[in-house]
Amino acid sequence: MTTTNSTPKIMALTTHSIFFDAYETASDTLTTQKKIWALAQYCQSSDDFVDVVPANNNLTLYLKEPAQLADWLPRLLEQWHELKATDFNSRHHKLATRYGGEYGPDIAHVAKHHNLSVDDVAQMHSSAKYHVLFLGFKPGFAYLDGLSPQLFTPRHAEPRLSVPKGSVAIGGNQTGIYPESSPGGWQIIGHTDFRLFDINAASPCAIEPGDTLEFVIQEVLK
Repeated sequence: MTTTNSTPKIMALTTHSIFFDAYETASDTLTTQKKIWALAQYCQSSDDFVDVVPANNNLTLYLKEPAQLADWLPRLLEQWHELKATDFNSRHHKLATRYGGEYGPDIAHVAKHHNLSVDDVAQMHSSAKYHVLFLGFKPGFAYLDGLSPQLFTPRHAEPRLSVPKGSVAIGGNQTGIYPESSPGGWQIIGHTDFRLFDINAASPCAIEPGDTLEFVIQEVLK
């Protein structure tokens, strides 16, 4: 399908899968993303899909049967024009967070980089409401939208070999939480005990795309 300023690209990837791309229509990225999440919820309410995978202003759909492809290609576009960003239902999470000290070894660097105090960084980081754009890097790792531009900080030139599970960090213009211990190059400013991923749970990822969250200061250590 061709695209216009208001029409997403929709293409069959295989006989069982569809790629819905609204990136070029996204004059307001977050509003477009909310419509992607609403469309994903609509598709998840059907029994036709093996998996529904929302990403950054796009959606990949995996059908159970190839015969369903011809029906869903036009239906997706019809639903897109009917849906509104407010049709999406999400959950809100509050994450108790310790900032600084052994929990946030890079917070002093972030503060110095922006001519702020450690308390300033903790207050600014915890005062925002974040939207979960998508999950990636590792199971349960949420890419968050909403970080104050005053806290945008480049990643480390050389990543750490091991970042502790639960580390709250800043990487460029995003912030996130490491769901498991792993290598990583983001600036670690704090820690939360919130469990992001549990493979034995009915829903292994505690936070899903489209959810919102806030970091609640538990303490700030110097």
